[in-house]
Amino acid sequence: MILVYITNPNKNTAHKIGKYLVEKRLCACVSIFPIESYYWWQGKIEKAKEWVIIAKTLEKNYEKIKKEIKNIHPYKVPCIIKIKAEVNKEYLNWLKGEIN
Repeated sequence: MILVYITNPNKNTAHKIGKYLVEKRLCACVSIFPIESYYWWQGKIEKAKEWVIIAKTLEKNYEKIKKEIKNIHPYKVPCIIKIKAEVNKEYLNWLKGEIN
């Protein structure tokens, strides 16, 4: 199992993308929550309120998810991070049954 961490500019975008990923069965579940970020952009430090999606999926779907996010995300450079995760057997079985 992997987690895909995706930052978004606002709540609506996060919900739209999260729902899209679940509807396409690229992931079994997404969690969405607000964060505050500091980052370098065009030579200066920016501070922003963002919304994060953590998508729960299988390794085999990562490239598809990256491609979909790049096509629909409003950021010029979206943050898409893959995190390998260990998970209990029951949850993994559920996850496998819910995604393509």
